[in-house]
Amino acid sequence: MSEMIDPTVEVPVEPVVAETRDGKPMSKMALYTRRFMRNKPAVGGIIIFVLLVLFSIIGPLIGRWDHIELDFLNLGTPPSAEHWFGTTASGNDTFAQVALGTQRSLMIAVTVSVGVTILSAIIGTAAAYFGGWTEKVTLTVIHFMMVIPSFLILSLMSNRAGGNWIVIALIMVFIVGWYFPARVVWTTALSLREREYVHAARYMGVGGFKIVLRHLIPNIGSLLVINFTLGIVNAVMTETGLSFIGFGVKIPDVSLGSLIGSGANTITSAPWLFYFPAAALTLLTISMALVSDGLRDALDPTSAAGGRA
Repeated sequence: MSEMIDPTVEVPVEPVVAETRDGKPMSKMALYTRRFMRNKPAVGGIIIFVLLVLFSIIGPLIGRWDHIELDFLNLGTPPSAEHWFGTTASGNDTFAQVALGTQRSLMIAVTVSVGVTILSAIIGTAAAYFGGWTEKVTLTVIHFMMVIPSFLILSLMSNRAGGNWIVIALIMVFIVGWYFPARVVWTTALSLREREYVHAARYMGVGGFKIVLRHLIPNIGSLLVINFTLGIVNAVMTETGLSFIGFGVKIPDVSLGSLIGSGANTITSAPWLFYFPAAALTLLTISMALVSDGLRDALDPTSAAGGRA
């Protein structure tokens, strides 16, 4: 007769650990990579993004014309063997402008996304860990920034930057970029500050900022990675909007937003001036959206989209 099992007694269950073919435990990075690579749209997004980066780097080098060089024999001409993406009404080579515009938009987006991710991680986790007046002041500032017309303030401040993309990127980080991600990080870090390893570090005399940097921020790494990829999309769209209305990057420098803004005025007479930078912008935003979805599924252990390791 089989033994009766007491339902009140908990039976220990061994955790399932992913293993490689040789039976060794699989590292977290290898597990995340395998789950990500099984997401075909995400892999496609990575490929598109890499191709855009290569285009922005190699494009200005292989083009026959510089973005500020004028060809007075080809004014407003469509794509040809001489000018692959056509020319503007002034004779500028559109291929060189789109390549440089993609490069500039990528530089702004990555700079802003890195700055926002770091700043929001430190502010959000510090507010959650220290609590008290630090938390109250931080949340008050965040909620105040969330209700003011941030795009209007960004437009006015960017207009005074004189088209300098570095100044515009810094304004996007410190004025409008950090507060919403910081609130998301604060919400997540609230549950981490009561964990055993945090209490153990505190009892061992570890300082508050060291606990934030060494224990809290690394344990929300998956959230920060997703925030970083989404931040690139948000930064590109914000910079495009600013440049479209004339408050962003200015001539002689170019960005995808400024090219789309100028091309929108000639979309019927010279459509190539609008469609080529618009296509680059669309591919950039779509690729990062696909990569963000793939990272979310790969880093979430409860997600079925990433497949089983």
